[in-house]
Amino acid sequence: MSMTDPIADYLTRIRNAQMAKFSKVDIPASNLLKEMTRIIMEEGYIQNFTLIEDDKQGLIRIYLKYGKQKKSAISGLKRISRSGLRRYTGATDIPRVLNGLGIAILSTSKGLLTDKQAKKENVGGEVLCYIW
Repeated sequence: MSMTDPIADYLTRIRNAQMAKFSKVDIPASNLLKEMTRIIMEEGYIQNFTLIEDDKQGLIRIYLKYGKQKKSAISGLKRISRSGLRRYTGATDIPRVLNGLGIAILSTSKGLLTDKQAKKENVGGEVLCYIW
């Protein structure tokens, strides 16, 4: 069965795993999702991730991060641009998530970037999701 929106599926799997207090979650891999996972780890929202090779497309195993009293490091995930309605932004209009406390992940001509990196590089693009 083909998946219509792999980014929405990715965010939903992470959200569901955190609500269930799982320590890890497996997600079908793609180059886009590997890059998103790398960005999320660099920003400190997850502990680590590993790539598991199988005969098909492979898996991304994400190790979720929790603080005191099993409080999740990710408070929220929101898909912004979707297949029915694409959201693009220019370099000067890049949105800030929770006044700078969260991140927006953008697909730009220079690859996937956070909102801060895109402002620094002075490029706009498609706003994929917000994470806070």
